[in-house]
Amino acid sequence: MFRKIKNFIYKKIFNFIADLEEFEEKKKWWRFTSNPNINIHESFKKKETNIFKGKGVLYGDISIGEGFSLRDYCNILVYPKAKLTIGKRVFFNNFCSVNCLESIEIGDDTLFGEGVKLYDHNHLIIKNTNIGVSKDQFSTAPIIIGKNCWLGSNVIVLKGVTIGDNCIVGANCIIHKSIPDNTIVKNNQNHIIETLV
Repeated sequence: MFRKIKNFIYKKIFNFIADLEEFEEKKKWWRFTSNPNINIHESFKKKETNIFKGKGVLYGDISIGEGFSLRDYCNILVYPKAKLTIGKRVFFNNFCSVNCLESIEIGDDTLFGEGVKLYDHNHLIIKNTNIGVSKDQFSTAPIIIGKNCWLGSNVIVLKGVTIGDNCIVGANCIIHKSIPDNTIVKNNQNHIIETLV
């Protein structure tokens, strides 16, 4: 009898703590989405503020359309004064990363495989004839990804790139030049195979 009472009390305590943590996460989410520059469609299910990062508590403009979904371990960084636009029915698989310091736009019905990374900036600074690398200064240019695209696993898209509509980018490609509509990009790996004697 005492064991049943003890188990009942433990269960009530654990449920109370879980409810409290869920309530705190809902409060954080409400505070985050109440910012006038944050517009995330109500259909977004993974309402976790730790997915979104800015510079401290400051974020740029974030607009996410209906039906956006992502899996685990994704990060979306939007610096103040930057603009991120994600269209309708966009999907991110596990470990995707969006790093927006200027502008990134992703069209409707675009799918990301695991580990896709977008960088609209780099650390290379060119002043006059001097070239340098800086840890806290950035060179930026917008990224635009069209509608109905599929970016395979571990694709990296660099600053200044436009990927047209209806494009497929194969796994492990590094995209540093723009791609026209209706294009397939493949990684041409030449394997060197030797026999061990």
